[in-house]
Amino acid sequence: MKRLLLTAPALALAAPAHADTLIDNVNGITLDKQGKLVRFTGLVIDREGKVKQLLDRKDKRPERPDFKEDGKGRTLIPGLIDAHGHVMGLGFQLMLLDLSDTNSLAEAQAAIRRYAAENPEMPWIIGRGWNQEKWGLGRFPTAADLDAAVSNRPVWLERVDGHAGWANSAAMAAAKVTAASKSPEGGRIEMAAGKPSGVFVDAAMSLIDSAKPKPLARDLDRALYLAQQKLLEQGITAIADMGTTIQDWQAFRRAGDKKQLAVRIISYGADIDNMAIIAGSEPTPWLYDDRLRMVGVKLYLDGALGSRGAWLKAPYADAPGQKGLPLLTPAQLRNKMVRASMDKFQVAIHAIGDAANAEALAAIADLDADLATDVPGERRWRIEHAQVIDPADMGRFASLKVVASMQPVHQTSDRLMAEARLGPDRLAGAYAWRSLEKAGVRLAFGSDVPVESANPFAGLAAAISRTDAKGEPFGGWRPQESVGRETALDGFTRTAAFAGFAEDRIGTLMPGMRADFLIVDADPLLASPDEIRRMAPLETWIGGYRYYKQQEGATIGR
Repeated sequence: MKRLLLTAPALALAAPAHADTLIDNVNGITLDKQGKLVRFTGLVIDREGKVKQLLDRKDKRPERPDFKEDGKGRTLIPGLIDAHGHVMGLGFQLMLLDLSDTNSLAEAQAAIRRYAAENPEMPWIIGRGWNQEKWGLGRFPTAADLDAAVSNRPVWLERVDGHAGWANSAAMAAAKVTAASKSPEGGRIEMAAGKPSGVFVDAAMSLIDSAKPKPLARDLDRALYLAQQKLLEQGITAIADMGTTIQDWQAFRRAGDKKQLAVRIISYGADIDNMAIIAGSEPTPWLYDDRLRMVGVKLYLDGALGSRGAWLKAPYADAPGQKGLPLLTPAQLRNKMVRASMDKFQVAIHAIGDAANAEALAAIADLDADLATDVPGERRWRIEHAQVIDPADMGRFASLKVVASMQPVHQTSDRLMAEARLGPDRLAGAYAWRSLEKAGVRLAFGSDVPVESANPFAGLAAAISRTDAKGEPFGGWRPQESVGRETALDGFTRTAAFAGFAEDRIGTLMPGMRADFLIVDADPLLASPDEIRRMAPLETWIGGYRYYKQQEGATIGR
């Protein structure tokens, strides 16, 4: 770890400090606050970093702007918002061992050996990104598989979805996990021949997590710096951080105090305890020129499909004895929701399986009835992922005004695994964006980074095509669930902002809104899905500052 702990430099700003700025000669695209498409050719930014005026070709330009940039006819779009990600998870993925590109167990073992040899001073080898489905392994990996790569130090690797972990024998010994260890409520120790196999699902991950070294403050600061660099390069100007701990929040605050917080972070506490210790009795105000706010809390109701932790109404097609794991009882879920809502915190519920989605909707219906008179105001419930929904429950999303916070790239990564887990007869409500939209549900789109790449252009392409980076399957997987281009753009801009109570300042480029935008080399409303997938920002601007320019990189400090 020590070799990676470089000081984040306070780099000079590429554009002038907040001054009247004209970005001219662009193919400008935004949605207005009602979702209507607006095109323009010039953008005027005021001294507060807000949009002052959108200009058409015939409109008079300011005669003497303090700064002017010729867009050379390129496309200007609103900054893209990731409605569901994990900022520090991305940063640590960039610092530690990343197995997300490995295509087989053998490749993973080679990467682990190589990383261990390159980092002999690390007491534990820590990383994430393995995926037995991608490897075609047909089973979970085991401690013996990991011992074959590294046996003389503890190794602990999270699955790509963060809902399972893989330990070697040294890690289990350090955590005092034995054949007598019991699976905790909401978790599962995978067993083999009467002993822990090395894989720990959901709440059982805490058995190993509690033994591994804790990151230092400088580790967190470095991870945040690297995460921001990557997000700026990919065109993310704001992100909903789902599961902020007090340690994460302190890193965000340290960056803000040093004027090194560039990307806007809409924070959701990691359960009630972190929410309360960070924000106190109500959501925080916006801090650092609208760069940071804790608005709500993230609750986990189930696990993930890949680790068979998603809670289903019927057994898994490829594991008939399993239905997944509810991580909260009905009483626990409702108590946490009431606790948050009483203090006006927004509740975001992780629900992937159809049973979990049904239970989340039932709890929301109960609380809407119970809190209607005692707790006035808009609660704006969110369900995160909403991956597998019983078609009978679709209408309840709309009637309860629940925001469906979904990740288009999950569909392209998961489709073969989802077919195996669910079988052909239960796919009608899987990754069902268009069905939800037709029911009147607002769709907020994100990536779930670092589970997937934060690249929003891959998400836009998947949303409109239902195909992956190779263009497969031909014609799209269940193509009737694709959405239109404006809906896809809305999901990464206007509704992503709405989902985090931020629609009064970001998400569109209408006058008075923060001047967060990208300059790109193609029009996403006209380009093919493959062209969109290959797009990358030429420039990334936040609040009237240019924080990233291709070839020059990101400039975070100011």
